[in-house]
Amino acid sequence: MMRLNSNTIACFAALLSLALMLGGHTAVAKELTGTPPGSTPRAASTAVPIKPVDFTREVQPILAKRCYACHGPDVVEGGLSFVDRELALAETDSGEHAIVPGEVQSSVLIARITSEDANERMPPEGDAVTPREVDVLRRWIAEGASWKKHWAFEPMTHPQPPAVADAVWNKNPIDAFVRHRLDEAGLAPNAAADRRTLIRRAYYDLIGLPPSADEVEQILADASPDAFARLVNRLLEMPQYGERWGRHWLDLVRYAESNSFERDNPKPNVWKYRDYVIRSFNENKPYDQFVREQLAGDELDDVTTDTLTATGYYRLGIWDDEPADPLQARYDELDDVIATTGQVFLGLTINCARCHDHKIDPIPQKDYYSLVAFMADLTPYADRGDQTTANQIDISPAELNQQYERLDAQQKSLEFERDEIENAGIVKMSAEDQRATEGRRNEREKVLKRNLEKHLDAEQWARYVQVKAELAQVEKQRGALPVRESVLGLARYQKVEPTHVMYRGNPHSPTDEVGPAFPTLFGEEAPVLDHAETSRGSAGRRRVLAQWMTEADNRLAARVMVNRVWQYHFGRGLVRSSNNFGQLGTPPTHPQLLDWLAEHFVSSGWDLKQLHRLIMSSRTYQMSSTNTPDGLASDPGNDLLWRFDPRRLSAEEVRDSVLATNGSINKAVYGPSFYPKLSAEVLAGQSRPGAGWGDSSETEANRRSVYIHVKRSLITPLLEAFDFPEPDRSCEARFATLQPGQALSLLNSDFIHQQAKRLADSIGANEITDTEVATRAIPAVLAREATDTEISDAGALIAELQHKYGMDRSRAVQLYCLTILNWNEFLFVD
Repeated sequence: MMRLNSNTIACFAALLSLALMLGGHTAVAKELTGTPPGSTPRAASTAVPIKPVDFTREVQPILAKRCYACHGPDVVEGGLSFVDRELALAETDSGEHAIVPGEVQSSVLIARITSEDANERMPPEGDAVTPREVDVLRRWIAEGASWKKHWAFEPMTHPQPPAVADAVWNKNPIDAFVRHRLDEAGLAPNAAADRRTLIRRAYYDLIGLPPSADEVEQILADASPDAFARLVNRLLEMPQYGERWGRHWLDLVRYAESNSFERDNPKPNVWKYRDYVIRSFNENKPYDQFVREQLAGDELDDVTTDTLTATGYYRLGIWDDEPADPLQARYDELDDVIATTGQVFLGLTINCARCHDHKIDPIPQKDYYSLVAFMADLTPYADRGDQTTANQIDISPAELNQQYERLDAQQKSLEFERDEIENAGIVKMSAEDQRATEGRRNEREKVLKRNLEKHLDAEQWARYVQVKAELAQVEKQRGALPVRESVLGLARYQKVEPTHVMYRGNPHSPTDEVGPAFPTLFGEEAPVLDHAETSRGSAGRRRVLAQWMTEADNRLAARVMVNRVWQYHFGRGLVRSSNNFGQLGTPPTHPQLLDWLAEHFVSSGWDLKQLHRLIMSSRTYQMSSTNTPDGLASDPGNDLLWRFDPRRLSAEEVRDSVLATNGSINKAVYGPSFYPKLSAEVLAGQSRPGAGWGDSSETEANRRSVYIHVKRSLITPLLEAFDFPEPDRSCEARFATLQPGQALSLLNSDFIHQQAKRLADSIGANEITDTEVATRAIPAVLAREATDTEISDAGALIAELQHKYGMDRSRAVQLYCLTILNWNEFLFVD
């Protein structure tokens, strides 16, 4: 139960008083509800002609959602299936036709989904088909019930940007596509956002931190036409860019630093994978290379520290250190890899085919196990023995690894020959001496030293002495090499055994053998594999998979990534379900724009920073977030992008912004994770209270939130309150909730009170007047000057807290600073 002390009550009172006086600060929250203050939605003024129904965007999702459970790929009740057109138009077992093209009244589908009889109405369970969905199906049948292949399974369409009447919107191809859709709908786009809003938007989008008041004023003073473009370039070159965008990627690959389950032990050196990701974004590593390094960094021609660290991707998932069924645990671990790989890189829920053919998408169970076959040499994770190595000084990592591998191979060969000679002599020894050689190595050495020579011929003994000398030389050469740094990645491999389809997904029930193959929906031939192992002992199969996945004509990889970049700039993707481009996913709002962006991305060399520049230079990105009556009436979800959607700061942005405003943030880049201070009550919630949670210095604890230790059973409470994702599975998009825990965290936590005190100290609050507190605190937090009303209200509030609630001035000023950290203007980006 939360305790309300006098300070807390005073803080609530202060916020209530300030909220009444500063009502304007609630505008952003009201915009999120879709209704601006003092307005009501009204109908669009322009009649819009009805367009033909788009099967893939409108009809297919309805059939998949409402009908597939009984009439899909697995279950075909009544002889009716909606998997393809031929089956959907066929006569059912009852002699009827669910769909008769062009004849709505003759189509039993419409009669059944609109029936008033509960025994006849379809679907029999779950939500009924909505009136809007019924209308779509009626119009589709009336138009001839055309049937197309799902859009995501088709090759890219090579679209050209349309020409629109407003020439300004033709300058950037993104704008041409967006304005064309708006014109079709009879909607006008918003005007441009003011420059101050745009500056703050760019800072948070690219580096996840607010601009200072001085930075804003310097940018505003630059009247040159390319001022914003130069700001974007400057932000892209800051190391904080990689921290911001690297965190997006860590959400996708379910990054955490512990194993989960009861003990939830730490994963050694996993933070180096996090740093690899941040560094890759900062260096603008081409996305196709970034993918190949994670999937097959140990199998590339040039194996480096980075590529070995990148294979830590395979070790990020949960791991049961004491499974009841080790074989089941092994296949669960592989399933986690397949699920993450399919969703993150291809936008496909391939994991749904583990136990049976995919119920929605054309992914048979065989395809699932063909992907498992690509991973056949991966050993199960272990908290010891998964350390691979790379150097950290002058010699290149690739060259160093080659030298170590050469010495390892030489040592292995010499040890084999040594053992063969020793065994040849041991078999001639007495039974007692033979038994002694089977014990500890030092006992074996004593027997060999005493007896081996007399049981070998001269040639054998001479070779034995030579082999021992060569082994000593190998060890000497190894000792002269630089020490290699440990990283978490693929260090060991297992022999590739045949892969089988598992009946109902049960690893104890193998059926048909399968080999590595690409999903059949791509229409690709099975790869021809070189069965020789790589120099590091792996099978080389993952390299083939990674190469195929990043080919220019792969119809999903580029689409998926440009959609993610769009999502992180605009709050949602052109495809809302960014991990699922399949038939149960959400169709793209702008399919031609998506394909154009994907092809442009590939032709640019998979250049992410260039993609940022393109998006952020568009009028679409630079629009105001203001609501309009016509926009709300015609497109309340803003699917057509008539405005920029405001958003709440992410969990990390909230914490980092608080630290930035009072000047205490530590911007050191890279390195081991830190542990923020947690209360005893929070630590007590673990199965082993306090276990695995360190104690970092204050300087370390002031680093950016991306460097916080991510323990699966103990997410930092402040981050959790602001929707930090569950790290057990891929997170395609974070929730953006508004709930009481957030207000309590920013009102009553020890952290926020400490930071409010630091804010007061940073502006020298004890040496200035009450009204001057506002003139310094508001610019520090909001990067703008305080208004006359805000200055007056600050003085009144600080005085009230002292006189009415008996606080000393220092505490009253601290609480005033705390209230600013709770303003919507601080917590939302327009």
